[in-house]
Amino acid sequence: MSSSFGKVVTLTDSAAERVKAIIGRSETPVVGLRVGIKKGGCAGMEYTMEYAAEARPLEEVVEDKGVRILIEPSAILYLLGTEMDYKTEKFVSGFVFKNPNQTSACGCGESVELSPAQTVGE
Repeated sequence: MSSSFGKVVTLTDSAAERVKAIIGRSETPVVGLRVGIKKGGCAGMEYTMEYAAEARPLEEVVEDKGVRILIEPSAILYLLGTEMDYKTEKFVSGFVFKNPNQTSACGCGESVELSPAQTVGE
């Protein structure tokens, strides 16, 4: 499936390398990394990631820098225009989402408030 808005998610070089490493460690065959959102945390929503053994109906499939990211249908409008990065700092490392649809975040950085992207005609 291809979005008429361009790629839902893009990856930095460091995020692509980390996704490749994670997929390479999977004990079962996978086609990519599934990204979604779920309700939770103090700000209302959390990003989710899991191995994707196969693409599900209506998922957005993004191929960027040699990796495949599958976006859950319910998350597409919340992730539209997001850049996925991977940062390594002195005491912590992890994926960071630079999301233009994020309206606020909690202090711990684990939970965000998101608004769906506006589509043409809204």
